[in-house]
Amino acid sequence: MKLLYLTFYFEPDLCAGSFRNTPLVKAIQKKLNSDEKVFVITTMPNRYKSFKEDAKEYEQIDNLTIYRIPLPKHQSGFIDQILSFNTYFFQAIRIAKKLNYDAVFASSSRLFTAVLGRYLSQKRKTKLYLDIRDIFTDTISDVIKNRIFQFFLLPIINGIERYSFYHADRINLVSRGFEGYFQKYKKPSYSFYTNGIDEVFIASMSTNETKQNSKQKRQIVYAGNIGEGQGLHKVVPKAAKLLGDDFEFLIIGDGGAKQALEKSLKDEGVSNVVLIRPVGRQGLIEYYKQADYLFLHLNNYKAFEKVLPSKIFEFAAFNKPIIAGVSGYCAQFIRENLNNHLLFDPGDFKDFVKKLKANQFTTGSNEDFIKKFKRTDIMDVMSNDIINELKNAK
Repeated sequence: MKLLYLTFYFEPDLCAGSFRNTPLVKAIQKKLNSDEKVFVITTMPNRYKSFKEDAKEYEQIDNLTIYRIPLPKHQSGFIDQILSFNTYFFQAIRIAKKLNYDAVFASSSRLFTAVLGRYLSQKRKTKLYLDIRDIFTDTISDVIKNRIFQFFLLPIINGIERYSFYHADRINLVSRGFEGYFQKYKKPSYSFYTNGIDEVFIASMSTNETKQNSKQKRQIVYAGNIGEGQGLHKVVPKAAKLLGDDFEFLIIGDGGAKQALEKSLKDEGVSNVVLIRPVGRQGLIEYYKQADYLFLHLNNYKAFEKVLPSKIFEFAAFNKPIIAGVSGYCAQFIRENLNNHLLFDPGDFKDFVKKLKANQFTTGSNEDFIKKFKRTDIMDVMSNDIINELKNAK
């Protein structure tokens, strides 16, 4: 098998897509024969403008070849993302023309990575395996309320989605919450390999060095993208104001809605929210260890009732209370799998504050959860599934 592997994010980038696809590629690579190959077409690190990692545009590691496409500078805004992906899309087609691949795998939180996979599999008449981490049509219809968009463009996007999903041979859904949406696509077979906990986080807790913050202020730590999807600007400033100086938010990350968050903080006049630029994973671990609470929030969009954020798995390794402003399947998953949590409705900062003030800080073991959702184990099984599905591609 000569596998073409499409992912917009890959190591050393800092994001959920990179953290999922990097170990999956390595798991596949280990199981192939010496005459079999994996061609990864991805991008140069670009997730955060304020965090850069060195990477090679071309890399050859045994039977793994990595092509990283440089992207134009961007601020993570909607138009910037379109332009960046346009570059990736057409450069990936150019590179793929030169490759002798006979199977295609595409990991898609962005619909057009799935479109790219469908197009390139169609060109060579190969099998197609899609890994779906988000439902683009749902999300974009929630985020963009423009009536012209809704009337003219949404049907086009739905058609593009059908082009990609209907013709796939197998589709993996990262969240069980997506299952109902995909019932209309009957041709593909389905799997449900979720995200998991990376070894770097499990190893960091092996000596039980969880540190409770020694400061008088209770520290609430958020780490990740600061975008419209997270909606931090809607809840953090108002919650911080109500909580007062007994609590402090550390917001680690960057993204398209950071300016909206900064403006909201200024409008509320709060001083107990600290914004920190993105850091590497070892630095992030230290913040997690010092935290009193780990914080997760999704905007109150209907589309997010189906998702399962990878951050939940990361947080679970630290045995700290998880504060989550989520709904739908995500809230159900937390209730069923984690004990030490505070759930509130997205955007409901008053409920968040009320529950937090009533909470007694405790740590508790998530040992069973960690065993069940180790990333290496999940990727090992998923890599077998991919190889078995695509091995006889022609």
